[in-house]
Amino acid sequence: MKNSNNPALFPEMVGKSGGDGILPWQDIKRMVATGQISANPLVPDSQIQPASIDLRLGKEAYRVRASFLRGSAATFMTRVQEFREGTVDLTSDIPAPLEPGIVYIIPLIERLSLPSDVQGIANPKSTTGRLDIFTRLITEHGDQFDRVPRGYKGTLFVEVSSRTFPVRVRYGMRLNQLRFVRGTSPKITDPIRNGDLQRLAAKYNLVYDEHGTPSMSGIADGVELTVDLGGDVVAYRAKGEDRRVIELDRINYYEPEDYWEPIRPRHGYITLAQGDFYLLASKQLVSVPLEYAAEMIAHDPSMGEFRVHYAGFFDPGFGYGIRKGDILGTKAVLEVRAYEVPIAIEDNHVVGRLHYFPMSAPPEKAYGESSLNSFYQRQGLALSKQFKRTSNPNTAMPALHPALVG
Repeated sequence: MKNSNNPALFPEMVGKSGGDGILPWQDIKRMVATGQISANPLVPDSQIQPASIDLRLGKEAYRVRASFLRGSAATFMTRVQEFREGTVDLTSDIPAPLEPGIVYIIPLIERLSLPSDVQGIANPKSTTGRLDIFTRLITEHGDQFDRVPRGYKGTLFVEVSSRTFPVRVRYGMRLNQLRFVRGTSPKITDPIRNGDLQRLAAKYNLVYDEHGTPSMSGIADGVELTVDLGGDVVAYRAKGEDRRVIELDRINYYEPEDYWEPIRPRHGYITLAQGDFYLLASKQLVSVPLEYAAEMIAHDPSMGEFRVHYAGFFDPGFGYGIRKGDILGTKAVLEVRAYEVPIAIEDNHVVGRLHYFPMSAPPEKAYGESSLNSFYQRQGLALSKQFKRTSNPNTAMPALHPALVG
């Protein structure tokens, strides 16, 4: 008689620490242990985040002439070979850089064998977004980007296009991340649905104003975020005309002024030039309690013709810590590009909206814990981790709260 306690025999019966919602760290770890997420080399714990898993680049990047999904091809790699214009060996000592404006397809190391009630949602990692690197996850036989259907079994690919800088990536690097959702995970919304978001904000202090005082302002269909133009340097513009290569594994290495132009407001506003890429910071400080995860919407036409925040995931514990009061909010860094026309924005201009979603259970590890390599807890207007920290107080990254450093 088979042993019903053997998890390998019944993989869909393990890894359930709660009900429907976004799966936490411990459930993702169990998915790795039971083979629902598999890889060679094996997935280390450091790859698992509070509410997502980082995905690793495979050995080759295929330069292709256009972005595409599978179409009528028998396999996705068949279509890759049809569109391929070159190959970059990511295992070489010095791989060729990924050039701006070029589309690359990279097979990922991880494979999935999802339960029938679990789907996936992907997004670029924070560092990827701050470097203006656009990524989209692709599945075999998939008909949409950044979505993994329930019960999916197969390989994963990532489409990568650096918009501003030439970047050098290597085998095993992590550019995007994947969340898993069991059942449904509806967003916590506005007064139309019984004021759930207001109650949540009042209970956990989701938002603090610029003075660190809990605030209920701007809480409607999500938490509205406004831009902070009240300081000296209030934004950074990427110097796209400078083609110096950025190697993603060099941390605290590059001089910011070689790649970024600091922007100072004139008469209380700044102008975003058409097509340029900017980093700004929210005036509000936000927090994500452990029972929830959050996501910044990428584009809302009502806010203007620009895209905000490529890396939309905010993990449980961001700006919050392990328990209420550990951290009194953290600014959101806004990655912004104006598309159709130049746009003038003023201090306190609404530029983003943060939506909250329930976790299936609180994660056993929260954002900011030292073992998770969380670089942006307590951030101000912070460049990506590849750049040296500046003396601008808005970019300073104070030490973590003692409760978060073990």
